[in-house]
Amino acid sequence: MRIDVKTRIEQHKATLYGILAIVLWSTIVGLIRSVSENFGPVGGAALIYTVGSVFLILLMGFPKISTFPRVYLWLGSLLFVSYEICLSLALGFANNRAQAIELGMVNYLWPGFTVLFAVIINQQKVNGWLYPGLLLSILGIGWVMSGDNGWSLRQMVGNIQSNPLSYGLAFAGAIIWAIYCNITKIMSAGKNGMSLFFTLTAFALWIQYFFTSPPEMVINLHSISILLFAGAVMGLANAAWTVAIIRGHVALLATLSYFTPIMSTAFSSLLLSTALSFSFWQGVLMVTIGSIVCWLATKTR
Repeated sequence: MRIDVKTRIEQHKATLYGILAIVLWSTIVGLIRSVSENFGPVGGAALIYTVGSVFLILLMGFPKISTFPRVYLWLGSLLFVSYEICLSLALGFANNRAQAIELGMVNYLWPGFTVLFAVIINQQKVNGWLYPGLLLSILGIGWVMSGDNGWSLRQMVGNIQSNPLSYGLAFAGAIIWAIYCNITKIMSAGKNGMSLFFTLTAFALWIQYFFTSPPEMVINLHSISILLFAGAVMGLANAAWTVAIIRGHVALLATLSYFTPIMSTAFSSLLLSTALSFSFWQGVLMVTIGSIVCWLATKTR
């Protein structure tokens, strides 16, 4: 009886860690953009992942690379690093703060794509609701990109043409992360490469930084505080999530994680002091509902 109670307490504690991770992840878009405004798109991202790597290593240690399956080590590293670079640079190179929040929403196409690739890669059984859910998410992104007047193909195309690099990176990131989520389960053999992957991401970004002509960094107490906070959030969120998926209530956490677009938009709006239109929020809701429908499509009887 005591063991059962202790196990339940541990599960509840781990689930709380998972909820904390979801909340922390919801601040990432706003924090990455804030840091990039002070340290530049590439330099800011490199600094965030450097600080995040230090936090992760302190919290989780550095893994024994020799024990990793070779395929997971190489392919997992490539996909993870590619995704993080795509996301951070998409936000950093955004024309303005409002566009950064918009690009954050494009990134949240990954839940629907994850289910789609689960069908393609893992032969996941789904029902017919997958495709309407995916379509609703894509329509939601279109709604977000269309400004205050509802759906507008002209406005969407105009937004993409104004910054094709950032939109391309955000969309590519959503696809890459969806593939990563699917191959990790197959190839990781239970190994957690988060500390390694974060370190590799920082290394890759620093290489890019030294081969570009970066803007001058704004170094003061405020910018350093935001940087340290962003790095700590990255590290703590990933460490907390790792504990949560091992010991926590995974089904509950999976359900809550699908509401991240709403929380992320709210936090981004606050952190970046950017007012968002009612039409934008409608699009966010469409993306969220579409993602949930995609997830429910996997619940076949």
